Amino acid sequence: MYDKLWTKDFIFITFVNFLMYMIHYTLIVTITDFTIHQYHASESMGGLAAGIFIIGMLFGRLVAGRFIDLFQPKYFLLGGIIFSIITVALYFTINNLLIIMIVRLLHGVAFGFSSTATGAISSTIVPEERKGEGIGYYALSTTIAAAVGPFVGLEISGNLGFQSNFLVCLIVIVVSLLFALTVNKVPKEEDEVAEEAAPASGLAKFIQKEALPIATVIVFIGIAYSSVLSYLSIYTKLIDLASFSGLFFVVYAITTFVTRPVTGKVYDAYGENKIMYPVLISFALGFLILSMSHGAVLLLISAIFIGLGYGTIIPSAQAIAIQQSPKKKIGLATSTFYMFTDFGAGIGPVLLGLIIPLTGYRALYVIMAILVVFATLLYFVLHGKKATQQRSY
Repeated sequence: MYDKLWTKDFIFITFVNFLMYMIHYTLIVTITDFTIHQYHASESMGGLAAGIFIIGMLFGRLVAGRFIDLFQPKYFLLGGIIFSIITVALYFTINNLLIIMIVRLLHGVAFGFSSTATGAISSTIVPEERKGEGIGYYALSTTIAAAVGPFVGLEISGNLGFQSNFLVCLIVIVVSLLFALTVNKVPKEEDEVAEEAAPASGLAKFIQKEALPIATVIVFIGIAYSSVLSYLSIYTKLIDLASFSGLFFVVYAITTFVTRPVTGKVYDAYGENKIMYPVLISFALGFLILSMSHGAVLLLISAIFIGLGYGTIIPSAQAIAIQQSPKKKIGLATSTFYMFTDFGAGIGPVLLGLIIPLTGYRALYVIMAILVVFATLLYFVLHGKKATQQRSY
């Protein structure tokens, strides 16, 4: 259906994804600190304010994954963005913990719809022979958002107040709607439409089984990375490096931006294992260095290792999930992958909020390094060993 990678639709859907994730990261890195200080909440309650968004996103992806392959992904994208505009506007009504939780949950549902749609559209329009490279470039939008969003959020909330964050997010989501309107509908081949006539039953309606192995690994990766998103700003305050917390995410993004073109091409040329094992190790090392940080140098070095790690793991794992699944189930495979990613990222802040009072922040990041090592072993068992055998034939 598509021969070129850099089409207008690919560029625009990537930009729309960047804008949506920018809002997500702008809020998630500040909402925990805001909840704790504004309403004198505990770490676990602050983590819940961050994590409940991901739980809502999980539900949104569950519903979108059920229907996105049967209908037009663009409709889910536009509906999700319009719903997001409404929920972002509701942030201005927050005046207690209950309202925070409700608004965050609804925003997560809206984001789940729209982000599943952007993932499905991008995966469809990327040429098959350039899947690793194309999805890698698309995922750069999330990576850059992971730097711009936290930087913007921390700067605005620190200098202008949290209400200003809401205003910026509202403007950005409206702009994303304007760009989304210009994206063409995804064409479907006749044989794909015919096969859709026989609906799946049971869990197969919501879960793509071929995507489950790699998605299971990513649950633990999501939990580990949630420790950075939700608690890095608090950790850096405790070690007197708060002024470098925004720069951490900038270094993270630069690292991923520089390495992504190379890692995507290595994936396509040599297979997923040549990428996954090194970047998983890099991710674990990043947490160890973060746990030992006493100055800005080590903090920013940890950002390099974490950026190379997480910034490459997610698009590579998404490519694995898609390539292991039938072509007519790209939307469901994308939804399944991100549901598991969201589950890890959503439950992480809550679980870690319970652990922090017992361990402290430095020990927390050592535990996260151990968790990534466990995820690496799990990857070998569930997919890596199989991938090696397939490539040897």
